[in-house]
Amino acid sequence: MRNYLTELDLSVDETRRVLELAALLKGERAHGRYRTDLANRHVALYFEKPSVRTRVSFSVAVRELGGHVVELSGSNTKVGKGEDPRDFARVLGRYVSMLVARVFDQATLDDMAKDAGIPVINALSDARHPCQALADMQTIVERFGRIEGLRLAFVGEGNNVAASTGLLAAQLGMDVVVASPKGYGLPAEILSLADGFPGRLRQVIDVAEAVEDAHVLYTDTWISMGQEAEAAERRAVFGAYRLDQSALRRAGRDAIVMHCLPAVRDEEIATELMFGAASAIWDQAENRLHAQKALLLTLLDYL
Repeated sequence: MRNYLTELDLSVDETRRVLELAALLKGERAHGRYRTDLANRHVALYFEKPSVRTRVSFSVAVRELGGHVVELSGSNTKVGKGEDPRDFARVLGRYVSMLVARVFDQATLDDMAKDAGIPVINALSDARHPCQALADMQTIVERFGRIEGLRLAFVGEGNNVAASTGLLAAQLGMDVVVASPKGYGLPAEILSLADGFPGRLRQVIDVAEAVEDAHVLYTDTWISMGQEAEAAERRAVFGAYRLDQSALRRAGRDAIVMHCLPAVRDEEIATELMFGAASAIWDQAENRLHAQKALLLTLLDYL
């Protein structure tokens, strides 16, 4: 039995097999072919945070693999409001085959995984977003045919997406530079996890340094869920940390632009980049479906 709580929970070879399977599944779906590996199985989706892409992509993934979805949330359960996450997960493990959870605290996932007895998948926490990282890698492979030897520039806060995509990319041989305002960069413990990886993961302050000759330009919203009260302060701090034509001109000739969405147009990213020739954003969003299908099938093999 295997969990996927962080992007490093699979080995390099396992991650590569997931990406190969994701590409195969995407091709099969384009030709109207679907698998039934999850027939007669139920997957619980538990959301403490609102969700569009994660909720829909996992729901469709499970159903297209022949399975059934059970949707749960913080509003229709008592998790954290009288019921321990471990007890919640232990009971679900008697009912369903897998648990997909989108939570605030990474520790909630760790607690659930201890007692669930079934695979637990991190669909986002405040610390990590490994499913997004898988879709990001699939998108990069589609565009460049490889990950090794490429350079990714992440512009903005060193948040859960920067951590997961940065670590997975570095583990697979990509050089990653994260440009953030002072005090908003990747935690030291995240940077230390990349020690010894084939690719590098490093933190800088200067945007121009990060995007120079990059193959991939990546950004995320300045104001995430729960940070609305800091909106004015964050806009002042992150004003220079945006992707626009200036950043694209500094990047490599065939650079692509990525954003995990939702985006605030003309704030962290120029609208013309979102819909321009360099944009891989919409393929990136679609690939959440295919990468997660491949992940579900991979974890199913360990049941």
